[in-house]
Amino acid sequence: MTGTTMDGEDVVQDVLARALVAYEEGMEFGNLRAWLFRVAHNASVDLARGRHRRDHSELSAVEELAAPGPEPAILALSFRTFQQLPELPRASVILKDVLGHSIDEIAGIVGTGPMAVKAALQRGRAALRLLAADQAEGMLLPSMSAPDRDRLETFVTMFRNGDFDEIRRMLAADVQLDLVARLRLKGREEIGSYFTRYAELTHWRFVLGAVDGRPVMLVFDARRDRFEPSHYVRITWRRNEISAIRDSLFAGYSLDGADWLLLEDESRLGL
Repeated sequence: MTGTTMDGEDVVQDVLARALVAYEEGMEFGNLRAWLFRVAHNASVDLARGRHRRDHSELSAVEELAAPGPEPAILALSFRTFQQLPELPRASVILKDVLGHSIDEIAGIVGTGPMAVKAALQRGRAALRLLAADQAEGMLLPSMSAPDRDRLETFVTMFRNGDFDEIRRMLAADVQLDLVARLRLKGREEIGSYFTRYAELTHWRFVLGAVDGRPVMLVFDARRDRFEPSHYVRITWRRNEISAIRDSLFAGYSLDGADWLLLEDESRLGL
């Protein structure tokens, strides 16, 4: 629903936090699974609406007939391809063809009628068949201003050269570190050991790249036989200071099904 694993992790954390609050307040869930999916769906829609996206053109209306079964090609599509669908077709296809929910269950999750879900499902499947060919032709390059690229290139070069003291001087006083699935820290002093740990390990290789169209530092493990990143580090800037670091070191699953590419020559990796 969100289009990227990064945003999906944020939604999951939000949903779990809401569930804990509701439980502590004594809420009666009834069907807990359906409640969680409904909250996750709404949170995903809110996130997508709050983010600048390309305009989506609506597909023509179809008759409200039962849609045909899912196709293998649809199940193999990337998150970015699903993100190009309007909200209801996207939710319907994911809930039906990926997660296996019934039409009635989907209607309850998204808050509409079964016939509307059937129509949306048919529209979504038809659109995905068209988009699958476009995906095979290559990934979209990330949109990045010249200053942003320069800053990220500088960060990656410093990481590659072990200039961690210089990186520390680029940190905002209230910088936040998110080691996905492990811990969160805030403050320049608190995250100092983060760089120390990378300095101690010699098997990592760093290169400017992108994951699902977002500029990141891709990290490769020199001990691996296959050429693919182990994880990635995403940097958020506030003017010329680093305000947030998101590191998926402990969340290798973040790259499962994701589109990644190098934005530098692979010789920089030294593999």
